[in-house]
Amino acid sequence: MKNFDEGAESFLAFLSVERGLAANTLSAYKQDLLRYRSFLKRIGVSDIARVGRKEINQYLFEEKKRGASTSSIARRFVTVKLLHRFLAREKLIREDVTASFEAPKIWRKLPHYLNLEEVSRMIEFPNLRKKEGIRDRAILELFYGTGMRVSELAGLRTEGVNFEAGFLRCQGKGGKERIIPLGEKAKASLSKYMTAVRAKDWDGTSPFVFIGRGEKHLARMTLWRIIQKYARLAGIQKKISPHTLRHSFATHLLERGADLRVVQELLGHSDIATTQIYTHINKDRLKAIHEKFHPRG
Repeated sequence: MKNFDEGAESFLAFLSVERGLAANTLSAYKQDLLRYRSFLKRIGVSDIARVGRKEINQYLFEEKKRGASTSSIARRFVTVKLLHRFLAREKLIREDVTASFEAPKIWRKLPHYLNLEEVSRMIEFPNLRKKEGIRDRAILELFYGTGMRVSELAGLRTEGVNFEAGFLRCQGKGGKERIIPLGEKAKASLSKYMTAVRAKDWDGTSPFVFIGRGEKHLARMTLWRIIQKYARLAGIQKKISPHTLRHSFATHLLERGADLRVVQELLGHSDIATTQIYTHINKDRLKAIHEKFHPRG
């Protein structure tokens, strides 16, 4: 396959139609593809079928030298992998040279997460004698108890909450729906918020669980500020965001023996490679424990 543009257009159409990605996400993929095409042209590779690991490594190293951030390099690498996988599957190229190819570890940005004591301190901080505290406790419990993304929690609808069965139904990336178990503590906190706050303060016309201005759902930035507020009050010095509680959710499950495939399903990852980053956290933790406690560590 000689024409990079045709392959890239087919790939973007696939992401838009079959994967249902948002316009902003598609735009980011398009920019990454343009950078990749520009690089291949610069090194004299006109046929993408002739690209090998050497060229991909060179591309990533060049991006690093240009000053791209770790997260940007990681995203561009994912774009390259997805492109080659798509072209191979569509038989537009003979093989996917990225199939067993991982980016160098120095480019992997391990997610921040909290330990159990930090999570407990943070979740227990909201004042349950105030309506805002009841709401905030429910938000914190849901973030940690379900591993939802900030956009998923913001858009959570009342029809997606099943207290009797103990499940939530949320809409994830690309409009994909998934079912998440609702643990007892999260269930109790959410139930208290729904009956003691939401049912009394709103007339029931809004479909959203957490309501902001104009009966719309609570803004994502508001959720960010809530997380950061209680992290600060709980004396947590780590850099924190709603995703930190998602990372903590996944890490603590794996530490207690949960199967990686189950965690992948709970997080809503389409590719298990995305979930596997948490295994690196566990390995680092096990190594630290061994060094600390083993007599010859």
